[in-house]
Amino acid sequence: MGVSGFIKGFNFLRRTKPRIRVYPSGYVQSRAFSDPKILNSNDSVLPVLIVGAGPVGLVLSILLTKFGVKCTVLEKNKGFSRHPQAHFINNRTMEVFRKMDGLAEEIQRSQPPVDLWRKFIYCTSLTGSVLGSVDHMRPEDFEKVVSPISVAHFSQYKLTRLLVKLLENLGFHIWASEGSGVLDHELRGREILMGHECISINTTDQCVIATVSFSKEGKSTTRKIQSRILVGADGAGSTVRKFVGIDLKGEKDLQKLVSVHFSSKGLGQYLLNERPGMLFFIFNTEAIGVLVAHDLKQGEFVLQIPFYPPQQNLEDFSPEICKKLIFKLVGRELSDIDVIDIKPWVMHAEVADKFVCGNNQIILCGDAAHRFPPAGGFGMNTGIQDAHNLAWKIASLLKGVAPSSILATYETERKPIALFNTALSIQNFRAAMAVPATLGLDPSVANSVHQVINKGVGSILPPGMQKAVLNGIFSLGRSQLSEFILNENNPLGLSRLAKLRHIFEEGKSLQLQFPAEDLGFRYLEGALVPDSKDTLPSPEVPTGRRRDYVPRADPGSRLPHMNVRVLSNTPSEEIISTLDLVSGKKIEFLLIIAPLEESYNLAQAAFKVAEEYKFSTKVCILWPADIDTEVHPGKKAKLAPWKNYADVMEVKRSSDSLSWWRTCQITEQGAILVRPDEHIAWRSKSSVVGDPYTEMKRVFSTILGIDSTTMS
Repeated sequence: MGVSGFIKGFNFLRRTKPRIRVYPSGYVQSRAFSDPKILNSNDSVLPVLIVGAGPVGLVLSILLTKFGVKCTVLEKNKGFSRHPQAHFINNRTMEVFRKMDGLAEEIQRSQPPVDLWRKFIYCTSLTGSVLGSVDHMRPEDFEKVVSPISVAHFSQYKLTRLLVKLLENLGFHIWASEGSGVLDHELRGREILMGHECISINTTDQCVIATVSFSKEGKSTTRKIQSRILVGADGAGSTVRKFVGIDLKGEKDLQKLVSVHFSSKGLGQYLLNERPGMLFFIFNTEAIGVLVAHDLKQGEFVLQIPFYPPQQNLEDFSPEICKKLIFKLVGRELSDIDVIDIKPWVMHAEVADKFVCGNNQIILCGDAAHRFPPAGGFGMNTGIQDAHNLAWKIASLLKGVAPSSILATYETERKPIALFNTALSIQNFRAAMAVPATLGLDPSVANSVHQVINKGVGSILPPGMQKAVLNGIFSLGRSQLSEFILNENNPLGLSRLAKLRHIFEEGKSLQLQFPAEDLGFRYLEGALVPDSKDTLPSPEVPTGRRRDYVPRADPGSRLPHMNVRVLSNTPSEEIISTLDLVSGKKIEFLLIIAPLEESYNLAQAAFKVAEEYKFSTKVCILWPADIDTEVHPGKKAKLAPWKNYADVMEVKRSSDSLSWWRTCQITEQGAILVRPDEHIAWRSKSSVVGDPYTEMKRVFSTILGIDSTTMS
């Protein structure tokens, strides 16, 4: 895809009828479009406008800023949400955070100790019988063998607070809609505009025009903001997605719930001492719910309760009623309970038809592009990894490195990941439903009963009677949880409890970690060079079970992690991860080679092509462990006149640890080219056949979508 007519200048913009045009997949504009002189020809056009100041939008703004791209963020709410929402940060997202000015380290310092959240607990009440528990952490999760950092448990609003602080340190200003100077303020990038809602979007050949509504001196007013690229990171109910007419496909209305955010330090202290955990699945004759312990020390919780409108409405979940429900689930009253917030929500499993549209000018990111069940915590993590994939591509376009077709590869790469994670989330959600079903509370039966009341014979009943019937049926269902039935002296209870233990032991209940999918996801097509032109492998089918991650160096995969020692003339040589060899501050490709003559020739070719195409490439010479590098003189001469290279040496964990090249399943005569997002763009399993310069020109042209015949 591409953008036509951009070089006609801003005066033409004023005469152009705004429109949204979507080009067919595969349409590629000439590279002349990305000339930085053209892109900067009008200072009133922002490079990037991000709609939505949730974690995804804020992370994208940080990554773009670090790449030197100015952006402005719009947020329709006047303040940042204090609802905890997402809380599990997976390995890959923590790896992204490692390069965001100490963010990962701050999260690790601030999160609760892992022993307070490693388990899911199933019980009849928080003070009653425990039906079972599942420990989701294994020793290898802390050994940093496959990743330089571990997963984290950290509430979304706390993450947002850290992201905003980081942006302020990068020079961002936060503008309130009622603040003085907002109306007349000329946007230069590095702003977060609170209380500013995007109410319409139009495009021209030159830019996207967003009409924004905000309050000024108590009155509603509007302004138009022009940007080269607009990113919709405005959540599951995305207005950007609706404005551009992109549909969602998948499973709607999997479940309706009410989320109750409350605090009780007394409850937190009790659970911390008696049965610490992250999630508590509570089943008794009076109530059913899932309690998320966001922070036991602070006593911060969110209770998720099944919700069945229209027979039930929000008035049935007033703060006082919610307190009584919480007491029933706890098993006793709490003297210090404070209900902070109550909000209904609907669980969906859907993916947008398109992630990129409007001539590659409008892009969907995060929940705006995909809505998952919370099972497995894929929502926020997938969104942040969307931003990580997108940031370097936007920067490549705006800095003149690549044509606009580079943005089309964002959809090519990320949409299959979203579809896979949707399927995995559904499987994990259904695994969660296996527990109540085993206890005699099949959720599908409850949903069927609700449908009969809504649309079947029950629909002819008056609303009050419908509600009474629904409550009566649910009360009858919860009677299956009575101590009379649910005990080992009752044959039925004995059978159910035995099945429940089997579910937990076999890993068939709700899972928290998916290392194979978290670190092992792979792009099969996009800004990369596949190994061959053979038929692409079929996408894996999610199993819903935890599987171990096996490092690979296939094109499209994340670069495997290995500790390496940076070789230098100083006595203390730093040990870093191979992921740290990739710059997080500029558009730079990394070529990893062994210290061999033919590999140096390949590095020379890569440097030459990068110089011609006007982007940065760094070469890493990776030495085997415990080899004397002094016996390999002449390296500087082999790479001269280029100096952007580094020598590192493998740091083996043990004598039987695999070497770097064996881990990557290629020979040391091979090479690996890594993109700015730490994914492998190309590899050679052994020596490059033919002219190295010709091969590297082909490789970089393919990755960036450049017509190499137009380059000198």
